[in-house]
Order: sequence, then C-alpha cells, then structure tokens
Amino acid sequence: MAEERKSLIKKIGSTAAMNELMAEYFKELDQAANTHSAKVAWCTSVGPAELLRAFGFGVYFPENHGAMLGTSRLAPDLIPAANAVGYSPDICSYCTSDVGSYLQKNTPLTKAFGIKTVPRPDVLVYNTNQCRDVQDWFSFYQREFDVPLIGVETPRSVGEVKSEQVQDIVVQLKGLIPALEQVSSQKFDIDRLREVVASSYRCTLGWKKVLRAAENVPSPITFFDGTIHMGPAVVLRGDDRAIGYYETLHAELQQRIEQNNGAVDGEKLRFFWEGMPVWGKLRAHAELFAENRACVVASTYCNSWIFEPLAEPDPFLGMARAYTELFIVRSEAYKERYLEGMARDYRIDGFIYHDAKTCPNNSNNRYGLPGRLAQKLELPYVVFNGDLNDLRLYSEEQARTQFEALIEQVS
Repeated sequence: MAEERKSLIKKIGSTAAMNELMAEYFKELDQAANTHSAKVAWCTSVGPAELLRAFGFGVYFPENHGAMLGTSRLAPDLIPAANAVGYSPDICSYCTSDVGSYLQKNTPLTKAFGIKTVPRPDVLVYNTNQCRDVQDWFSFYQREFDVPLIGVETPRSVGEVKSEQVQDIVVQLKGLIPALEQVSSQKFDIDRLREVVASSYRCTLGWKKVLRAAENVPSPITFFDGTIHMGPAVVLRGDDRAIGYYETLHAELQQRIEQNNGAVDGEKLRFFWEGMPVWGKLRAHAELFAENRACVVASTYCNSWIFEPLAEPDPFLGMARAYTELFIVRSEAYKERYLEGMARDYRIDGFIYHDAKTCPNNSNNRYGLPGRLAQKLELPYVVFNGDLNDLRLYSEEQARTQFEALIEQVS
C-alpha cells in the first residue's frame, strides 16, 4: 500500500475555537427561528448588519452559506435546480447554488452542525455594494417567504468618495428603520447602535492585525487560511465574541513570527491573490503553492471586511462610509493605486488574478488592470479562469500549469 502523502498545510491551533464559535452562531440562529425567541434578518455580507443587531435580530448571511456550499462541493449538483426555474448559469453561483440548496432541501449546515435547514427570515435586507445579483437573490426568498424586502442602493465605480454619496447612503440606512421597527416590534435605540458599531469596529481592528501579520517574512498565515478565519468578521461583527476570537488568533500568529515559523516551510516566493477564492479548491491550491515554497500572503477579498470608517462618532456616517469605500465598488484608478500599495506592503513577487465566470464584479482583470500594474511595478502576473462555486467552470490542469509557470518565472 502506497504511503499516504504528508500534507504541507500547517494547522492553525485557533481553528478549533473558531469552529466552536461558528457552531454557536448557527445553533443560536436555528433556535431563534424554531422557537421564535428572536426575529431573524437575512443580510448581504457587506450590508447593514450593525443596524440589524441593534434591533435584536439574529443575523444570517446567505453569502456565507454560499461559501459553505462551495467548500463542501455541493454547489455543482445544486446549481442546475436553480437553472431549471429560470436562474441563468451566468449569474452569481453563490446565488444559484443557494437557491438550488433551498429547492433541493440540501444544506451543509446539516452535516456540520446537525441543523436541518437555514433559518426562516422575518425580513430580508440587502446592500448592492457587492453586485446587482444580491437584490434579485433576496427577491427570490421574498416571494417564497412573503416577508419584507428592504435595502440600500450603493454607487459603483467610485473614485474619491464624496460627501454627497455618503449622505445618500445615510439617508437610505435611516430609511430602513420604520420597517425594522415594525418587524422587530422594537423602537430604534441610537445608543444601542453606537455600542454595536463600536464592537464591529473593534472586530475590524482585530481582523486587520491578523491580515497585516502576513507582512512579516516569512508570513505566519496564508490567503487560504484567511478565507476560513474571516468567518467571524463576516457573520459576527457587532458581536464581542468575534473580537475575542481575533485576539486569540493574532496571539498565535505573533508566536509564529517570534519563532520564525512561517505558514509555508522555506518560504521563497510571495504572491497576492486578486478576486474570489475557488472555494472547492482551497486545499488543493494551498498545497500546490506550499510544494513550491510559495506563500499567497494577501488578497483584496479578505481585506474587504476591514471597515475602519466605523470609528466615526456618528454610527450612520460610519456605516455609510465603510460600506461605500469598499474595494469592489471603486474605480479602476483607485483599485490600481490600492494594489500598488499592497504589493509594496506585503513585498510580493507577483499577482494571481482569478477571472470568476459568474462574478464579474469581483474579477478585476477585465479592463487592463493587470497589464498596467505589471508595467508599473515590473511584477509578473497570471490570469486563470474559474469560478467561486461552480467547479464545472474550472480546469485543474490548466490552473496548475498557469500557477507553476508563474512560480517558475519568478524563481
């Protein structure tokens, strides 16, 4: 019998604590939905979660469920069910896999946490700062559950963030309050919102420290680790438990730094990942780069849950600015400057751009940016085709060939 190949991925000890925290979160939502002990709000991942928590809602994020469908590799089998009821195979595969999951009554929450189904919503709240698809995605569930659908329309291709743009979002956020008061049967409490936003800000600072630890050479954490450990920053911002988790994780990473213990043994190369992960291939990608003593040290994706404007004294202004300064909604010129800064801060040797078939809004390679940046920084890059969830759109052989060619180019 052939000897089993040893994994090159170093386990992060704090993962056990994160898994316990995520299990608590999902079980609390399940209990709230089943016992009606609290109302449940569904929210887009970069939506006004703080406002919802201030009203006492249990907050559920379908995009997080979409990522779970990707990592569990259930998505390719579920997407056709959404296609069969008219949802195009070209739209967000988070959306189509999640709709397919609902139609097929198949969720990874069952295997992971013993939960039969996602929590039934009492209200659906979106923010279009990620893309148009989230509004149509939530509209499906509005028709299914007959509950209120409310949201925020965010500007796109934003260069310098202007005060009038921020004020427009402030007005829209405040405009959500009457509906949330009606659904929750609670009056809005500005002091409670300040508390939640302050907690969310502290979570941001903790998550930023974790990601910035990768500036160290060798890096104590990889992009692939980050996609997993960002979970609390996505689903529990505004909840103090997320703050405590990132303190624990950062302490572990700091210990690795002090011991010169890199996430990748013998780290020789450092890359930046631009775009979405291929959720069903996280392990395979992590192994491939580790084999070549290459560390993917940073990404715009993981950094998208750093919301420093939440420090604003006015919580509405802080939320509005944070969710309008998001990388995904910015202009090409801004993105180019941002990536230039990241290349410098993380001392990278090259860029990896994921052209995700069903996620054009988070594929930043389509308007010449990689070439412009390569010319300016004299750093090589590769663009590979794939998708966040639909593995039918991804070629293992082609991606490996492209990754290895980039590694060879800079070795």
